[in-house]
Amino acid sequence: MSAKHPIVAITGSSGAGTTSVTRTFENIFRRESVKAAIVEGDSFHRYDRTSMKAAMAEAESAGNRNFSHFGEDANLFAELEALFRDYGEAGLGQSRKYLHDATEAAPYKQEPGTFTPWETLPDSELLFYEGLHGGVTTEKVDIARHVDLLIGVVPVINLEWIQKLHRDKNTRGYSTEAVTDVILRRMNEYVHYICPQFTRTHINFQRVPVVDTSDPFIARTIPSPDESLVVIRFANPIGFDFPYLLSMLHDSFMSRANTLVVPGGKMELAMQLIFTPMILRLMERRKKSYAI
Repeated sequence: MSAKHPIVAITGSSGAGTTSVTRTFENIFRRESVKAAIVEGDSFHRYDRTSMKAAMAEAESAGNRNFSHFGEDANLFAELEALFRDYGEAGLGQSRKYLHDATEAAPYKQEPGTFTPWETLPDSELLFYEGLHGGVTTEKVDIARHVDLLIGVVPVINLEWIQKLHRDKNTRGYSTEAVTDVILRRMNEYVHYICPQFTRTHINFQRVPVVDTSDPFIARTIPSPDESLVVIRFANPIGFDFPYLLSMLHDSFMSRANTLVVPGGKMELAMQLIFTPMILRLMERRKKSYAI
């Protein structure tokens, strides 16, 4: 952790909704004039799209049906930890972009599914990471220890699957069977690499549908925000003004001393109310550290 060069990380699995949370933070950064360097977790995958397919086929032929983007073998955990360490120490680091589709790839004159070259991060006041592994800890790396504010985005598992099924089928053209195969392949590494991160987060946001999602593989629509509740768990509730949050978030309630429940449609407002003061405190701490 660093007073001069703070790091905020959003972590959650594919289909969890981390991209929507990133947009909320971008609004906070713009409104409060915070100069943030934004890093996408996909840029620290080990393989581009073509190489990943080859590596997956090789793993499967060797009897490994659990090889996926969730695990250590398919990611550059050491490089990600180095980025967080270097940024915390000196505000420096290297990153790149993974080009998901033709629209993203066109400005770089590259094929979709490839990486841009590694580049030095621009001058910034804060590093913001959004991806799968912002809180990963293994025998070789401890990425979580470098993060000043670690946030988990965790839909209940059936909702997460529904969101992934709809995204991959509608925007990527995959079949239900193909997406189901991906979900099953990832399950082992989901349990060992993704889930443990949520015990290290400072705040978790878990969206819970209040409609039937018993069989996510036949769901015709994604439950809307108005058909959901959001469970917000604070690892350390001290310092948060819960009476104020309850008054600002209509129909919200406390289910435990460290847990706030809000209507799904209020999730972005809740994030604005919770995180704006936290970002301002990080910036004030940064300012004071330079004044010493």
